[in-house]
Amino acid sequence: MHSTAVSPPVRLRSVALPVEHGGWSFLVEPLALGLLVAPSAAGAALALSATGMFLARHPLKLAWGDRQRGRRYMRTRLAERFMLLYGGVAAAGLALAIALARSGDMLVPLLIAAPAMLIQLAFDLTNNSRHVLPELTGPAGLAAFGASIALAEGWTLAPALALWALLAVRAIPAILYVRARLRLEREQPDAPIASALLAHLTGLLAALALNGARLAPTLAVIAMGILTVRAAHGLSRYRRPAKPKAIGFQELGFGVLTVLLVALGYRLGL
Repeated sequence: MHSTAVSPPVRLRSVALPVEHGGWSFLVEPLALGLLVAPSAAGAALALSATGMFLARHPLKLAWGDRQRGRRYMRTRLAERFMLLYGGVAAAGLALAIALARSGDMLVPLLIAAPAMLIQLAFDLTNNSRHVLPELTGPAGLAAFGASIALAEGWTLAPALALWALLAVRAIPAILYVRARLRLEREQPDAPIASALLAHLTGLLAALALNGARLAPTLAVIAMGILTVRAAHGLSRYRRPAKPKAIGFQELGFGVLTVLLVALGYRLGL
């Protein structure tokens, strides 16, 4: 039985928008890259659907948490309404994308990525979203939207999956880098430097392999090389001390640079 509790006034923004700002870049990067290399109305609809799905997570988490405690606040009711609003946007965008898509394969990457996104959601609902597993699976799952946008425009499956791979090897090493960098700045002894550097090297090798197979442009290899150098310097003793907000803005800049380089590579054949 749920009880209605008196609660202080609720700010709409705190219910409607997620508090973590870093997650936005892992949403925007695959959507922007997909639309830059394969623009289409179906892709735009799919981007709208992805945004609705991304936004629905936060109010769902709030409403779920309140219900689990057997409480019902004004915040709970607002969260439920925003969850329905965002869910409707996601469903409508997906339906429109399916209707407009040039390829029925558009849903393949999303179906493959669904378990990864569900893992992140499960951790969200149990207030364990800072665990390394959901931090890695969530962005890797969101990267699938870049591939689906490309498929919606008529790309074949192999190049689209290569695009997903490029987005994933941008996102996963970046997360490990930021986790390691923040711990270094806090002088914590367990900074995962080795895993962050290994992830970057793996991403660079993956980009080289895809380029060799003519599934990714040379500029994508250069972008991954820049990220690897950034990680090697940022996790070394030669780095400049930085606050978390500065590190976040730096990563935003590297994300924009990566998207632009990869998009130019695809568009110009470089």
